[in-house]
Amino acid sequence: MNPYVHMLLTFVSGGIICVFAQLLIDFTKLTPARILVLYVSLGVLLYGIGVFEPMKEIFGSGVSVPLIGFGANIAKGVQEAVDKEGLLGVLTGGLTSSAAGITSALIFGLSASIIFKTKSKRM
Repeated sequence: MNPYVHMLLTFVSGGIICVFAQLLIDFTKLTPARILVLYVSLGVLLYGIGVFEPMKEIFGSGVSVPLIGFGANIAKGVQEAVDKEGLLGVLTGGLTSSAAGITSALIFGLSASIIFKTKSKRM
C-alpha cells in the first residue's frame, strides 16, 4: 500500500474515533470516564470477534493507539495467557500484556503532577 494512503487512512480513522467520542460527550449524558470504558470494551469485543486485527492492518495506529487498541491488547494478552496457563491466564494475561502502557501512564501522570501546579476547577 502506498505510504501516503496508509497515513491518510490512519489519520482519518483516528479522527473518526475521536469525533465519535466527542459527539457522545456533547449529545449524551455519558461521562468521559464511561466513554473511556466503552472504548476499551469495544476494543475487547472487536478483538474477540476477530475484526480488530484486519482493521489494524488497514488503518494502522489510527485504531491501535486509542483506547480501542488498549482493549484489544488486553484481550490478546488474556487469550495468549489462557492458551499457555489455563484459567489462571484470565487474571494475569491482561495486566501482563498492557503493563508497559499502564506503567508509562502512571509515570507520565506523576511527572506532570510534580512539574505543573494544579488548579481547582471552579464551576
